[in-house]
Amino acid sequence: MADLTRTKKIALEEHFMEPDFIDYFNTTSINISPALFGKALDVLQDFGERRLESMDSIGIEKSVLSLAGPGVQAEKMTDVAVRRARQVNDFLAEKMAEKPDRYGGFAHLAMQDPVAAADELERCVRDLGMSGAMINGQTNATYLDDDRYSPFWERAEDLGAPIYIHPNNPPEQVHMYSGHPELFGPVWSWTVETATHALRLVFSGTFDRFPKAKLILGHMGETIPFLLWRFDSRWDISNRGDMTLEMPPSEYFRRNVWYTTSGVCADEPLRCSIDAAGLDRVLFAVDYPFEKPIEAGEWIEGASIDDEERAAVCHENARGVLLL
Repeated sequence: MADLTRTKKIALEEHFMEPDFIDYFNTTSINISPALFGKALDVLQDFGERRLESMDSIGIEKSVLSLAGPGVQAEKMTDVAVRRARQVNDFLAEKMAEKPDRYGGFAHLAMQDPVAAADELERCVRDLGMSGAMINGQTNATYLDDDRYSPFWERAEDLGAPIYIHPNNPPEQVHMYSGHPELFGPVWSWTVETATHALRLVFSGTFDRFPKAKLILGHMGETIPFLLWRFDSRWDISNRGDMTLEMPPSEYFRRNVWYTTSGVCADEPLRCSIDAAGLDRVLFAVDYPFEKPIEAGEWIEGASIDDEERAAVCHENARGVLLL
């Protein structure tokens, strides 16, 4: 068996739970087998030996922790969402302060109020030492390409803070999943929803207006690296009205977007992501505790990439994009 600790690692999609947010988490029960849902709650709430041992077993020096979704993205009351986002960020900051060498964090933000979200992002980055933010998909059927989020993107760009879009359910369950509940969730619909969210940002010109903004996508880019050539080709013939871009679509995915390996332990999509988007674009993650650290560690140490590529993916790229 390979030495799973031979390459030092920073892991970017490692989840936790704050007890007051379990009701939000329970809204995802529709997506998971009833026999399995909720089994991870104890692990999510552990910040001690169990989590640290799992990190040590594969050489993770630092985990960037994020609240298991959807969190306040599912909250209908704006004032409640703003207050509770601050609450969970303070909670995470305490855990980070207890083990600053081992835990980093992504801020949790109430996108119901874009200016408040921008202020909270700044507080979390400048005062609490967080590395950016994770946003769990759409908020009240609004995506991050909406003009109302311009103040938020301006602040994120100024801070150099990456924004990680994590999967969530769409605002409605569309007919194409009817009769196939297995497709509604991590098997497929979350990929479609999150990739579409990222495409909306590119095609709306968000990254023309904010060229230094940083976006992170998990799960090896939600299939996007595989399709970069086609995005350019079909953009030329699409029904886009008066919409324009300063660059071909693929160039934004190479300039503004990074991709983590969370939940995908396979050489073929890793090779595709590196070759399509660039070696500096791919970052290691486990998706703890929803994926097994041992499996992720065994895979990345044995993956068909050279040692220079392995070091870049496992830790060097993270230091470049994150506020660590």
